[in-house]
Amino acid sequence: MNNQRKLYKNYEKILAKELVPAMGCTEPIALAYCAAVARKELGALPKKVTVEASGNIIKNVKSVIVPNTDGARGIEAAAAIGIVAGREDLALEVLSKVTEEQKEKFRQYLTDTDFQVRQAQGGPTLDMTVTVWDEANEVSVRIAGKHTNIVMIKKNGRILLEHPICPDGEYTAAPCPEDDLYASLNIEDICRFAAETDLEAAAPVLEQQIRYNSAISEEGLKHSYGANIGTVILKCSGHDVRSRAKAAAAAGSDARMNGCELPVVINSGSGNQGLTVSMPVIEYAKEIGADRDALYRALIVSNLTAIHLKSGIGELSAYCGAVSAGAAAGAGIAWLKGGDFKTIAHTIVNALAITSGIICDGAKASCAAKIAMSVEAGILGYEMYMNGQQFYAGEGVVSKGVENTIRNICMLGRDGMKETDREILHIMTCVD
Repeated sequence: MNNQRKLYKNYEKILAKELVPAMGCTEPIALAYCAAVARKELGALPKKVTVEASGNIIKNVKSVIVPNTDGARGIEAAAAIGIVAGREDLALEVLSKVTEEQKEKFRQYLTDTDFQVRQAQGGPTLDMTVTVWDEANEVSVRIAGKHTNIVMIKKNGRILLEHPICPDGEYTAAPCPEDDLYASLNIEDICRFAAETDLEAAAPVLEQQIRYNSAISEEGLKHSYGANIGTVILKCSGHDVRSRAKAAAAAGSDARMNGCELPVVINSGSGNQGLTVSMPVIEYAKEIGADRDALYRALIVSNLTAIHLKSGIGELSAYCGAVSAGAAAGAGIAWLKGGDFKTIAHTIVNALAITSGIICDGAKASCAAKIAMSVEAGILGYEMYMNGQQFYAGEGVVSKGVENTIRNICMLGRDGMKETDREILHIMTCVD
């Protein structure tokens, strides 16, 4: 009983830690946060700025619009707005209080300031260092492993803060884990926790996810953002629940990838994944008339399943996070419709077998389409099992048992796609 209580407390901590608000794509936002902290430590507006970033940061910042910049994109823009207008005390909502006056100042600062950008070599896939100078001082701030995880602050050569980074290889998450939170995740216990928890701790976090993510999804459907994948789905496929589930998740991504300044509750460090695990489940709950208790429990399944899948891959890789989140959405839908552990396990395996070849080539408008396809795979994975169909061990990356298949997918995304990741970055930075 004590072991079970500890496990459930771990799961509550994971939900509270992972399901937090962010405004804008989390990679440029993390860079803006890093730059804002550097400016604060410098105590002045920098005259020169250098950004050293991992390849995955570079590819995820390159093409996405930075919030409150009137459409600016790229590393220099993210660092500049963070320096000029960032509220470092707001973490991933660092750009949520930008004024019109600060926008004007940002544009001039971006033009007048010496910015240099280079790729970091080695280290974790999520890694950035912002160094700033004024006439007399130099400050460096490094974030690694997690989007707000500051591992080093240095001023004029003196270390003000330093935390170790796990030496587990190029694709590890940093810093070193303080406990066994994520190691305790498995699908069977996730299902048990969803069924038995009293929801006191989880409900406020999940309610915020429902509220925030529904709002930006509605915004994406009402107005034109990016390629408007959400509205295209509804126009061409109708308004049945399957189409609405895909469109609702895609529309939120349409908006946030293309400059919308509404916040999203993220999952695994990603707003797109937060939308993918939540909006399809919310739409199915509306369709079947599920009460709030049932919706919360289904969202527990989808959120923790996605975190379980992604924690074995790492925050960033060449493996599209929408794939794991779409499989998790299928698991949440299966739970909502009365599925047991066996049903949910087969749903996940089926979905992963369908879409695990989707690559991550940075944050941009097409993320919304990848989300739609991944949600479709999650729903199809559930419907396959309900119709007596499944993919079997030995067929491609599928192994016997959901945990073994998840292990395979994690090895694929973490280790197998390293060269793919490098080639994607080469294409994005060197090929017109």
